[in-house]
Amino acid sequence: MFTMPKTKYGQYVVTELKIPPEKQRIAAEYAKFATRILWLDENVVPGAFHMNTAWYLKPNTAVEPKAHTHDTDEIIGFFGSNPADPHDLGGEVEIWLEDEKQIITRSAMLFVPAGMKHCPLILRRVDRPIFHFTTVTGGQYIKEEKTAPRRG
Repeated sequence: MFTMPKTKYGQYVVTELKIPPEKQRIAAEYAKFATRILWLDENVVPGAFHMNTAWYLKPNTAVEPKAHTHDTDEIIGFFGSNPADPHDLGGEVEIWLEDEKQIITRSAMLFVPAGMKHCPLILRRVDRPIFHFTTVTGGQYIKEEKTAPRRG
């Protein structure tokens, strides 16, 4: 395990993955299609808002299977790993915003206003690793599940 040198502000530098207990329950299933990189929230650094990062490596229909909302805004990012064409996602991601399906094939950031129903999130195709992040302006990733959108 890597340890940062002790400095005055070193507590604000996160270099090791600390998965919250509620996410540890699904860690083995998540590892079948993705590799978590880092997780940051108020439990890791007091006062921090939430950010989660991962590499998506394989298609999967259960990344985030249920629609849900948050009390705060969220930004969701998907980035391709081809340095010669950073806009090429290298795969296909399906995500629902309210009852509208979005198909993403280019690097993208999504702004999800507080209260907007979003997901399911489905990795339809992964040709190359896809870098993914979520940022929720609250201190922790808290969601309220909603009825799933209609397929179609």
